[in-house]
Amino acid sequence: MAAPGNRRCLKSNTMLHKINSTSFRGHGPIQVLYPGLIRSDEDSGIGSIGRIDHAKFQGRHHIAMHPHVNDEILSYFRTGIVNHRDSEGFNEVIGAKRLMLMKAGKLFQHEEDIDGENEPHEGLQIFIRPGKKDLEPEVIFQDLEELYSENRWRLIASPTTETKFQFSSRTWFYDIRLSAESSIDLPMMPDKGLTALLYTYQGAAEVNQQLQLKEQEGLIIKDEAVSIRTEKGTELVLFVTDEGAPIYKAGMYSGNQLH
Repeated sequence: MAAPGNRRCLKSNTMLHKINSTSFRGHGPIQVLYPGLIRSDEDSGIGSIGRIDHAKFQGRHHIAMHPHVNDEILSYFRTGIVNHRDSEGFNEVIGAKRLMLMKAGKLFQHEEDIDGENEPHEGLQIFIRPGKKDLEPEVIFQDLEELYSENRWRLIASPTTETKFQFSSRTWFYDIRLSAESSIDLPMMPDKGLTALLYTYQGAAEVNQQLQLKEQEGLIIKDEAVSIRTEKGTELVLFVTDEGAPIYKAGMYSGNQLH
């Protein structure tokens, strides 16, 4: 689903790298971000964070059966519904309150019917690199108690039994909806020396009273204290990865696309 495009990087200091909306590739309903290209031309990903797709569909669309190999894909949809069918025998409807983690492993196939008629379909498909090559395929579904996590960070996926969604790599995923005229710091990191990617899903935010983030913009953070404030409200997601931990970098979509 990737398409060619331009890359632009704005570095605010040695520990913060801004992701501009122009860093996404593609001009159709799926915009693709390779976050590693913000920092260098050596790896298209950052640690275990291989690729982020921001999808916006109107009406009905069919994505035909296609394979994934050594990708772990978190479907984080906020509006619209998707009927998912796969080679593991699942036929499920997912949407804003029912998320899905596909751990493709050595071979996995799926197809999707997207329904964006009653409301436009919008969400993220997040391609995480596995901790090892050729793990057994697994598909996990999770029902959220609340659609939004209001003014507090919600941990949705991690490498431990703390969450139902468990990555095979040292990767964490959080979300939050921050109300107007409010502020928050990043959550306490699970360990020292981790790298975070803050992404503005909706709205706008200001970081450390100086760096403005609009929709589809973000920030790569390493060893830096961060405070976030919003005037009109914003929805944010946060990726955390251990760049020193073992990962497999040759997944079909999550792998390093530069080699």
